[in-house]
Amino acid sequence: MKTENQTFGAEFILLGFFQYGQMNTVLFVAIMGLFSVTLMGNITLIHLIRLDTRFHTPMYFLLSQLSFTDMMYISTTVPKMAANVLSNNKTITFLGCKIQTFVVLTLGGTEVLLGFMSYDRYVAICHPLHYPVLMSKTICLSMVTRAWASGSINALIHTLYVFQLPFCRSRIINHFFCEIPSLTPLVCKDPSQYEYTVLFSVLIILLLPVMVILASYAPVVIAVYQMVSGKAQTKAISMCSSHLIVTSLFYGTVLSTYTRPHSLHYPEEEK
Repeated sequence: MKTENQTFGAEFILLGFFQYGQMNTVLFVAIMGLFSVTLMGNITLIHLIRLDTRFHTPMYFLLSQLSFTDMMYISTTVPKMAANVLSNNKTITFLGCKIQTFVVLTLGGTEVLLGFMSYDRYVAICHPLHYPVLMSKTICLSMVTRAWASGSINALIHTLYVFQLPFCRSRIINHFFCEIPSLTPLVCKDPSQYEYTVLFSVLIILLLPVMVILASYAPVVIAVYQMVSGKAQTKAISMCSSHLIVTSLFYGTVLSTYTRPHSLHYPEEEK
């Protein structure tokens, strides 16, 4: 109990990307510039989808959810990272680190929306006449609710477990925000057993959407190949290509980061 009380009152130190040297101001401006552009882009997208009735479709509803997730991601991590660039005090409180970990894990879990979007494209291309029924408003709301619920429950379990452990080693987190792989090396206990639990959670939360995506796009590819009209083929490819690129970037990096054994973890590479 004494160790836990000391841990709760402790602060962590976020190392950030690298030693900034004399480029602090330039780096800060660059980070905040990208942050502002991304934030305004997502806000504009959500606002346009809400105002224009032509965008009141399942595809754009799911897209607005992804935009909201992206805003939450950067708002949770980037301001603190940018502040650390200019400040010599790179600490984050125990509670702040806990909240950041929970939010990041929750947002990661909601990315199952990418799998639901692939199903939406499958229905639109392969079963267009049944689209209003198979992608009704009720079904879309159910998809989004399940995405947020599964992400929140998974995040709550892992956050509560990790932060009840005693952190009796270094307080230095070799990252620019708090996350599970960067925190487990700081605990007193051997985290190897828990890391298997993390791996299992990642496989369940990430591989299931990947399987849905593959199962959805296999018949889509066949349907596009069989289309007679070149214009229809081009339209179908343009509808799916951007989604596939985003899916590959997200799931490829996450699987590479969270499914590797501890001996193959390289903090600089992962950051």
